[in-house]
Amino acid sequence: MTAHDVQTAATEPQIGATSEPAHGAEIVVPLNRLKASPKNARKVRHSAAAIEALAASIRAKGVLQAPVVEIERDGEGAVTGAYLVTIGEGRRQALRMLVKRKAIKRTHPVKVVVDSLNDAHEISLDENITREAMHPADQFEAFRKLAEERGYGPEEIGARFGVSAHVVRQRLRLGAAASELMAAYRDGTLNLDLLTAFCVSEDQDRQRQVLEQMGPYTSVFAIRRAMTEAKVRADDRRVGFVGIEAYEAEGGAVLRDLFTEDGGGWLEDPALLDRLVSEKLTVLAEEVRQREGWKWAEACAEFADAADFGRVYPVAIERSEADAAEMAALSEEYDRLISEADAVEVLPPETDARLEAIDKALQAYGPDYDYTPEAKARAGVMVMLGHDGLARFERGLVRTADAALAPPAPWNAEEGADGEAPEYAGADDARAGSEGQEPDEGMAPLSERLLIDLTAHKTMGLRDAVQADVAAALATVVHALALQVFYPGYGDFTPLQLRLSAGGLERLAPGVGDSPAGRRVTDRLEAWGARLPEQARELWEVLASMRRSELLDLLACCAGVGLHAVRDPHDRRPGAWAQAETLATAVGLDMSGTWSATAASYFARVPKARVLEAVTEAVGAEEAGRMAGFKKGDMADAAERLLEGKGWLPPVLRTAETLPEEPGQEGDGEDGPPPSLDEACGLAAE
Repeated sequence: MTAHDVQTAATEPQIGATSEPAHGAEIVVPLNRLKASPKNARKVRHSAAAIEALAASIRAKGVLQAPVVEIERDGEGAVTGAYLVTIGEGRRQALRMLVKRKAIKRTHPVKVVVDSLNDAHEISLDENITREAMHPADQFEAFRKLAEERGYGPEEIGARFGVSAHVVRQRLRLGAAASELMAAYRDGTLNLDLLTAFCVSEDQDRQRQVLEQMGPYTSVFAIRRAMTEAKVRADDRRVGFVGIEAYEAEGGAVLRDLFTEDGGGWLEDPALLDRLVSEKLTVLAEEVRQREGWKWAEACAEFADAADFGRVYPVAIERSEADAAEMAALSEEYDRLISEADAVEVLPPETDARLEAIDKALQAYGPDYDYTPEAKARAGVMVMLGHDGLARFERGLVRTADAALAPPAPWNAEEGADGEAPEYAGADDARAGSEGQEPDEGMAPLSERLLIDLTAHKTMGLRDAVQADVAAALATVVHALALQVFYPGYGDFTPLQLRLSAGGLERLAPGVGDSPAGRRVTDRLEAWGARLPEQARELWEVLASMRRSELLDLLACCAGVGLHAVRDPHDRRPGAWAQAETLATAVGLDMSGTWSATAASYFARVPKARVLEAVTEAVGAEEAGRMAGFKKGDMADAAERLLEGKGWLPPVLRTAETLPEEPGQEGDGEDGPPPSLDEACGLAAE
């Protein structure tokens, strides 16, 4: 009960059940004697938010406008002592809400005005029709005035008017808009959505600048972008990496977006953010260098910075027979417990504890693969920020200065110290014979011409033998490819005249190495690099012991790295491009899993007509029509939001579907389907 109600209750006459007040009389009635009028024109109940706001207002300021009531009579016309609320049912409901919350008593005194002459239904209708709500701009500015003149915060204002503190903050932000914006909003030139876009920032000077530049059809997207163009979105990967708390701790300002559900915003100091990212990456680089013993470690901005380095790969850790047996036993026990746990919904405590103990025991043995001390002594690590906002460590990178000056000679130690094979006769010996001098034949080396002749015959014999041995042929091809992929500079360690170009794509399309497909390619290379020996001269022995299925997997890994289907106008290869499309169809390539259309990746880089074409294909002509008048930047942003998750691809990234072969066509004979690749190569059986 407010002070106002207490004073009213003490001074106004109390009306008993048998008294009948005159028309227009102001009386005080206990709340529990006020009833809803059946003649009320409003049949749809007040919203919960409206009742909440009224209750907050009444608790803070009392009932500001007395309800209008008529006297309730029984069937014989006698006064019952209760009153029917003709005008003010919302206030009655708000008072009842306060009773439920035990803020007031059920007999709380309420001042009302008695109307016994007018038709109750008509005045109820009149009350709901002949009134006009204040303009929202007036409400925004009124909230701002309360904050500035009375010192009320958002929570206090919200409590006094029954709205959330967040809503109050929104209205305070809108109330602080530049006067030109408020004038345009009042006269209808600017709608609420556009005003909200301007008010993402409180910078009134910037609001005026954007308002002057705004055309008649400027979109919300364009205004929001113009108001925040020098800021960094709160969902940027750099923000996720550093953390807003760390940024704010360094004095960085954050502009909160009060008008979106996710409550995002913008960071107003990009230079500070970039510095914090660089410093954190540098700290991580130094930590990994000291912890793992690399020669060097440094932070870099993008994967392209690491693309031109050489690489070393980890090797399998040699373990004692006892350790290997213990690890195998622990792994077997772990798998058995997991298999048994599938049959129950909740793991028994003892099983859960044993699984945790096994996991710790296996971790204590360390990784199965690691870099050798010799590799770490000449290689290093680059730490960069991945596309997911997490630090990405590229280990085993070798600088040019740290790489071997030249690969070791591929021949044996018995060869001459000058690097020539023992069988090779120098030109001096040949010239000596031509001058008529009889050389001492003894164990003289073979002449150059004879050596060429003999090894040509040996080469032909080798060709014949390899053609007849599919396994050896496969190993030879894989050996030649693997040398060029995993052992740069050692490509001449094979007699097979096969050249593979494994050039990087980062300089052509920055970020392609960090795409889902790029990460999968890198993961496969790292997995194979860990299995292959560190020295190129040991590669053949390892390959010779592999199963054919493993050789085929390695062959696929190397062949994939060598593919190059970039349509460079300075390197026109239409035949290769056409074959790349055929290959994409054969493998069922679906680029929607590794590339998505965004403003940065596509829409901002093509004409507006292509943007509208994409929206039409993915969403529909109606949405495209709504965007037709947008400026290029706004259209690109809108298209990105509309096509998110749709899987749309530009024609150049689409893969043609393979049409099923109809009966009777060539190749549909009675001998069954064509053989598989393994069968055709004679590799189906191990």
